[in-house]
Amino acid sequence: MPPPSMRKPRRSAIRLLASALILSATTASLLACGDDRADDEATLTVWSLEDVTDRVTATKAIIADFTARTGTKVDLVTVAEDRFPALIATSAAAGELPDVVGSVPLAGVRTLAGNELLHPSANGEIVDALGRQTFSPRALELTADGGRQLAVPSDGWGQLLVYRKDLFAAAGLPAPDTYAKIAAAAARLNTGGVAGITAATAEGDVFTQQTFEHLALANNCQLTDGAGAVTLDSPECVEAFRFYGDLIRTASVPGAQDVDTTRATYFAGRAAMLIWSPFILDELAGLRDDARPTCPQCRADPTFLARNSGFVTAITGSNATGPAQYGEVSSWAVLDGAADPAASLVRYLLDDAYPRWFGMSPEGRFPVRRGTPAEPEKFLTAWNGSPAGVDRRRPLAEVYGDDVLAALRRSPDAFGRWGLNQGQGELVGAMLGELPVPKALAGVLSGRSEPAAAARRAREDVEAIKAGVN
Repeated sequence: MPPPSMRKPRRSAIRLLASALILSATTASLLACGDDRADDEATLTVWSLEDVTDRVTATKAIIADFTARTGTKVDLVTVAEDRFPALIATSAAAGELPDVVGSVPLAGVRTLAGNELLHPSANGEIVDALGRQTFSPRALELTADGGRQLAVPSDGWGQLLVYRKDLFAAAGLPAPDTYAKIAAAAARLNTGGVAGITAATAEGDVFTQQTFEHLALANNCQLTDGAGAVTLDSPECVEAFRFYGDLIRTASVPGAQDVDTTRATYFAGRAAMLIWSPFILDELAGLRDDARPTCPQCRADPTFLARNSGFVTAITGSNATGPAQYGEVSSWAVLDGAADPAASLVRYLLDDAYPRWFGMSPEGRFPVRRGTPAEPEKFLTAWNGSPAGVDRRRPLAEVYGDDVLAALRRSPDAFGRWGLNQGQGELVGAMLGELPVPKALAGVLSGRSEPAAAARRAREDVEAIKAGVN
């Protein structure tokens, strides 16, 4: 960590779980995974939750350029996202927090805020310096609370409904962008060895939570109301449970489905629709050898599925007034007590280095900073031409066309999430550890529970979690 002379005193009142206050050997080894720390007083400690090997290499190169420009040395520590809560707790208890944390998801930002570990004035000043008007308003809203800019939003991704355009066209079906159209298409196309849809059902999987929340938001099913009361048994939520249960029981594949099996089913040409994240885009285009389309037509034409797939971003339910989409926004956050070079680094990452950052994996990093005051579309244009893929790289626009890319670029402005706008960020983070909604949903999917009963169970379980958080 930076020498004490570089840091201001941190707040000592930190509301963290007692179980996370013991620094385990695993924690110590993870914290040691960064570069060797320099003794220079200008060293910044930066944690990045982006721990995929090739992206770590790219991040190190970006940071090396920052050091060459400014003379500020940076100690980069990569942290697995699922280890982050325990690591931040132990580091806070030891008084050894990093200066900056990057690739922090929305729930992580709220956890940091709830424990008073952020430096909201610094993060707000960064946004103002870069130009508030250059960011997606929705991304700023999701990363703010009570007028304070908790973190600096960097990039995001939104859940997608992927569908077979060729099968839809042959059946005379419209794009599946509403509950009614999805249900009709699933029923019509569930034949001849092809399932109408494949979607997550594994009850212990965050992917199931994300998939259900995507469809629930479409029906205006909310986790809580403005006063914080849990509302998962509202009529809108009961309908979302019913819709999802009927869809899976009548038009999907049997057995527990997860991130791997749903993709494999669609890639094999055995499903007409799929709910997945945009990280599927490079794989669907045949740019990754470890996850390639295997449909019969794909043997002769590896791009067959990419060319014959359509993408729906936001969906409208039965009770909603407008479309909605589950979205995740990753942020950079300056922590409380960090010295000035921390803000300089974040400004660099969201400006000069920004195309290199989202260019590491553009299929899942939609820029939420659109451009600069002088060039309002600069970063959107750069993203459009960024090559995607692993074993082969190719701009997504060449595969999917400008219309698809334009819809993806616009999607952050419609992102929704349970609880964040109602001030329930800590509850959202706590729910990810227990996944009460997928557990309640499992009864509906198997036919053991009625939708209303499952909704009541979800509400009661979330209320118990909320009591523990408070």
